[in-house]
Amino acid sequence: MSETPYQALTVESLPRRLGEIAALRERIGGPPEGWRVREVGDGNLNLVFIVEGAAGGAVAKQALPYVRLVGESWPLPLKRSYFEYHALTRQGARDPGRVPAIYHFDEGQALIAMEYLHPHKILRRDLEAGVKHKGLAEQLGEFCARTLFRGSDLSMKTSERKADLALFADNVALCDITEQLVFTDPYYAAPMNRHTPELDGLVAELRADVELKVAAQQLKLKFCNHAETLLHGDLHTGSIMAHVGEARVIDPEFACYGPFGFDVGMLIANFLMAYFAQAGYEAREGEREDFRGWTLDVAEGVWTRFRTEFARLWRTERTGILFPKALYEDQGHMLAAEQALSALLQDIWIDALGFAGVEMHRRILGLAHIAEFEHIEDTGRRAACEAKALRLGRHLAVNRARLLGFADIRAAAVRLERQG
Repeated sequence: MSETPYQALTVESLPRRLGEIAALRERIGGPPEGWRVREVGDGNLNLVFIVEGAAGGAVAKQALPYVRLVGESWPLPLKRSYFEYHALTRQGARDPGRVPAIYHFDEGQALIAMEYLHPHKILRRDLEAGVKHKGLAEQLGEFCARTLFRGSDLSMKTSERKADLALFADNVALCDITEQLVFTDPYYAAPMNRHTPELDGLVAELRADVELKVAAQQLKLKFCNHAETLLHGDLHTGSIMAHVGEARVIDPEFACYGPFGFDVGMLIANFLMAYFAQAGYEAREGEREDFRGWTLDVAEGVWTRFRTEFARLWRTERTGILFPKALYEDQGHMLAAEQALSALLQDIWIDALGFAGVEMHRRILGLAHIAEFEHIEDTGRRAACEAKALRLGRHLAVNRARLLGFADIRAAAVRLERQG
């Protein structure tokens, strides 16, 4: 396929084009003309197809030369599939079994063929439907700890880490999207912003809040300049597939080097927003207090398991150039090593809270919103849910260094929810 000029796939053209690849013919089974193909991409950027045959199935994901959500007026490099492929290979090595297996990569066609996760569903849909998943927080917390620790100078060989930093530094276009849409656009009347009309007053208040805007730019400074580890870069509940007791992480095309706390904060923010969204469904589906509490439990559990697993890796896999054991354990300074770990985890906690706050703002005020809020048809009820999330986001971003533990976050969320 790579020898032909780039051409966007269609349901009709995909069997013939993928059928040329022996590994996929064997994996899917049967003649390509008999394959069942459907396009399922509901994201903002790409084409995504599920292909099924006599032996099994696969997912084919192809980048488009523009932002799908906006159209051809916003061009985007096809090379983002190259970064997604490399991020998946690294995540698969650092937390085996937590990302889809890759069957084929065609850089020229911006195409990744990968494992079909079935019967898994996009987690965001289950959060909207009120479906719980056992062990979710633990699996996601471990994924963050393992990929972030093992992708940093705490663990990697220096030469490999610097080569990776150079590779992912070229993911300029998608980093630019994050830098603009997450940290800047929500705080002024950017052309592509949109929000529920009933929020006009609160939006004006937030955009006039100098303390908040300073906090957002401090966080942007961290994101742009603290290349601590390889990030997923867009870790939210739409980038997670879940089924009975198993969570799998997908879509790392925004991968770049950044602060340890970024992925963790983005993930926590999405569970906090799911918490506030539940009131929007209670009018038609009945009380959801139990599920509402579960979303807070997951948000807290992500951080708790992240902290525990990160500490385990610190003690057992700290083989990089940072905090070398030659300066600590090898000289009997065990307490000093634990103090250094504690200080680092505190820094990550503070950053994660700040990133969670701005993520909650951009998902309500910016271009790309979340289904949990968008599917609340009554705009007054939706705005009431979103307003609580916006106020908690402000609290997290501005007061991140003064919040000592998740009990503070839970108390603030519950207080806002009960205010009605």
